[in-house]
Amino acid sequence: MDILLIGGLWLNGSAWDRVASALKPLGHRPVPLTLPGQGDGSVSATLDDQLTTVLAAVDAAPGKPMVVGHSAASTLAWLAADRRPDRLAKVVLVGGFPTADGQPYADFFEVSDDVMPFPGWGPFEGPDAADLDEGARREFAAAAVSVPAGVTKAVVRLADERRFDVPTVVVCPEFTPAQAQEWINDGDVPELARTKHVDFADIDSGHWPMLTQPVELARILAAAADAA
Repeated sequence: MDILLIGGLWLNGSAWDRVASALKPLGHRPVPLTLPGQGDGSVSATLDDQLTTVLAAVDAAPGKPMVVGHSAASTLAWLAADRRPDRLAKVVLVGGFPTADGQPYADFFEVSDDVMPFPGWGPFEGPDAADLDEGARREFAAAAVSVPAGVTKAVVRLADERRFDVPTVVVCPEFTPAQAQEWINDGDVPELARTKHVDFADIDSGHWPMLTQPVELARILAAAADAA
């Protein structure tokens, strides 16, 4: 199965290199995506541009692919389910949840010169980055791509209720499956509260398991694809 891999803010497709290497022997075809504005040199990219890239990869897959979104890009994966509900085998959300209709995509940090730069490690102290040593933090910060405001401040639009039929897996890194289920039950994740088939997978990592636990993340993704 084609497994489309979408990184969150500040990441390009190379963030998935070690996950992709581990997925191939497990019988799947990893397709890491470099999004417009996150590695292609564009500073004027929009969320629509990023979604177009994701949908092109969905449409190019020989069968029904599984779409994996990390962190903020969980919403991009969910937008793919909204736009192509009949074309997806499954959606996997790694360390993130879909933004609701009418809400900003990822308006989390300060924008400067029309881009959202990596804000440093202050906002991520604690479980998010506990498994990243100083060397890994320096490497991440050096490679981080500032994300255009046309992406982060865009308003999410969801329209096709068939998205709730797409099987979904939430991979839980810095939080537990029990916490994720509680948030859904409490109404904090309205999109998943209406989704018919939601499973959970735990992984012992911080917010970036593709960097710190790539083999285990690949195993989880392969298992999700095998069950699709």
